[in-house]
Amino acid sequence: MKNTEPTDAGRRDFLGKAAATMVAPGVVLHAVAEAEPRREPVSGKVRWGMLIDTTKCADGCRACVDACDRENGLTLQSKPEDEDARKWDQQRAIWIRQVKVRDNLTGRVTGLPVMCQHCEFPPCVDVCPTGASFRRADGIVMVDRHICIGCRYCMMACPYKARSFIHEAVEEKLTLAPRGKGCVESCNFCVHRLDNGKTTTACQDACAKDGHGAIVFGDLRDPGSPVAKALAQHQSTQIRPELKLNTGVRYHGL
Repeated sequence: MKNTEPTDAGRRDFLGKAAATMVAPGVVLHAVAEAEPRREPVSGKVRWGMLIDTTKCADGCRACVDACDRENGLTLQSKPEDEDARKWDQQRAIWIRQVKVRDNLTGRVTGLPVMCQHCEFPPCVDVCPTGASFRRADGIVMVDRHICIGCRYCMMACPYKARSFIHEAVEEKLTLAPRGKGCVESCNFCVHRLDNGKTTTACQDACAKDGHGAIVFGDLRDPGSPVAKALAQHQSTQIRPELKLNTGVRYHGL
């Protein structure tokens, strides 16, 4: 018999974008609805980058860190029952670290967020034996978890301590940020957003929402982009400029 009941479009859409999918006993993938995915290949005409104004970073603020954790499913990590709390805090995956630096000449202490710096010449890529660490044409440095063997050479090579190793089995994860025991991961400039038509990162949005506006993100190659204009107006520096890595993340106020 032909079904003559009207279709509930809202219900159909919800089912098509299910919030969680059980893929194996004890493993849940949380799906996140995204916009239309990109249809063109990544191009070197764009280089994504970020300027962080440390003079606008509020002392004790964790808006960018917390937003990154939520966006990439880092809040889904759970400490094993028999794990020491201090050891777990040191080993759990973190994509943004809040650090403080002291000027030896003036004694001034500055707080700033540090994440993957998305180098033009990334040391992590140079030492990776499988090609799991790679740099996209648009400047984003990433890890292919399918071929990462967990050797951690990239972690040793990174001068910014920007990468995390997954030490424990993972029960819950987002589909946009899958992770598993034995793999390395780090900030990827919210690549899932960029590949689906968005132009901001979660940390940038959270910083703006809190009224600080310390993070400006965009295309470094576009003179009309907010980040290019900000870099033209404000003096900026790289962390460890002597390494000549030409980082995609710059800082003002250091």
